[in-house]
Amino acid sequence: MDLKYLVIEGPIGVGKTSLVSLLADELGGRAVLEETENNPFLFRFYRDRRRWAFQTQLFFLLSRFRQQEELAQQDLFSNATISDAFLPKDRIFASLNLSPDELVLYDQVYSLLRTRLPKPDLVIYLHAETAVLMQRIKQRGREYEKDLSWDYLHDLNRAYNDFFFAYTETPLLVIQTTDIDFVKNGADLVDLIRQIRQMKGGIQYYVPKRF
Repeated sequence: MDLKYLVIEGPIGVGKTSLVSLLADELGGRAVLEETENNPFLFRFYRDRRRWAFQTQLFFLLSRFRQQEELAQQDLFSNATISDAFLPKDRIFASLNLSPDELVLYDQVYSLLRTRLPKPDLVIYLHAETAVLMQRIKQRGREYEKDLSWDYLHDLNRAYNDFFFAYTETPLLVIQTTDIDFVKNGADLVDLIRQIRQMKGGIQYYVPKRF
């Protein structure tokens, strides 16, 4: 499989940014990261989800679309691109945060945008238990995440699992990261890259080879 466009996905705190950077270095590609902190509604959303959900979600949808559209216009396939910017993730958050009426309006915009973007050659879905995600979020200490509740993160984690359980749009590699540390364990990273290069399509599950 010719892998020119890889997407790393998973819930908040699962380690997407770290793995994007590592794979970009190892594969000689470019890392493209979401601009999450540019959302002016994000702080308010974490303090009052019901009031600020729609504004937050719509800003993210348009921002993610613009970022991926710019990638395509810059000749996305000239070099390997590894990114955590993936428009379908926005629909996961929307289904969790928006009221039924808001979701109807959101879906009208979403359906117009998603068909205009290229699909990844491979999506890597990172999963971890909610308790592990909470621990990682606290360790990195981002100010806007300090009000993130366990219940919300647990619901988000479950929404991600439900989405990727039914996901068939591209080849998919699923990784349970609870006991894997690609940053500190170079052997795991080498083994992951081996499996990425051997992907032939469909859904596969990464099981680390212990040396």
